[in-house]
Amino acid sequence: MTYDGAHDLGTVRQLWQLLEPVHALVYFAPESYEEAGALGYATDDRWPMYFAFRAAPLGPADAELVNALFYSFSPSMVRRYADRSWRAAAPARVLEARAAATDRSLRAALGERAASPELAEAAGLARRAAEAAVTAGRPLAAANAALPWPEAPHAVLWHAATILREHRGDGHLVALQAHHLDPVESLVLHAGAGAAPAEAFESRQWSAGEWHRAHGRLAARDLLSEDGTATDAGTAVRTAVEKLTDELAAAPWSALSGQEAARLADLLLPPVLDIVATGLLPSQSTLGIGMKYDYSDA
Repeated sequence: MTYDGAHDLGTVRQLWQLLEPVHALVYFAPESYEEAGALGYATDDRWPMYFAFRAAPLGPADAELVNALFYSFSPSMVRRYADRSWRAAAPARVLEARAAATDRSLRAALGERAASPELAEAAGLARRAAEAAVTAGRPLAAANAALPWPEAPHAVLWHAATILREHRGDGHLVALQAHHLDPVESLVLHAGAGAAPAEAFESRQWSAGEWHRAHGRLAARDLLSEDGTATDAGTAVRTAVEKLTDELAAAPWSALSGQEAARLADLLLPPVLDIVATGLLPSQSTLGIGMKYDYSDA
């Protein structure tokens, strides 16, 4: 099937790359640790906060559901954190803390830009796309889309970015499964294709044995070489996964004209540079944000 959406896939991918840092800030900002700590979550690392903040729109989700929807994390890691998420605070209180952390961290990162007309314009455009997202079969997107919209422009931008990135993420899981990549295999092949060094994926807490066995399964399919780099076939599979992900993420952007999509990209660049300049986001993204793909043969 040939993609025939309103925007080229390069635009769809560019807008994801620009919106992802807006969303991701809340998982690294000191304001988030403070809000989570006030609820009783451990703050010696970010994972108690991450699992609680990201899963809270689902309600009191158990580890099995979180494991299914987050996909790439080791199940033992999910059990360790997700099973404890609602002992400290109910999801409704976590959502209040998440909103407060979002407000505070973006105000701190953006400074006067948070109240600028340009940010309000960006928020309005992103909201139109987010409200156009069809969430059937997209559980994390649907759970976030069901939440009330905030009023402040920087909070609107974050909420729109979150709906759109979870919409994309839900579709990404479809793409991975369509290409027969289980959770750990998806990471091993992503590392092999150059998304980030294998060590960067240790945060997902798969054991060395689990990683090694996934490597063996992928090598048996001629997707990985002995040294862990992707073969030509492996690169083709990764490219096909990314292309399908972009295709499945494209529909909400049909709410914007080509000129509006380009305008949004221009408007997003300054606040994203502000966020990156905080130094809070990791220097190496396991999402492969900086990777470029040639879809002409995919």
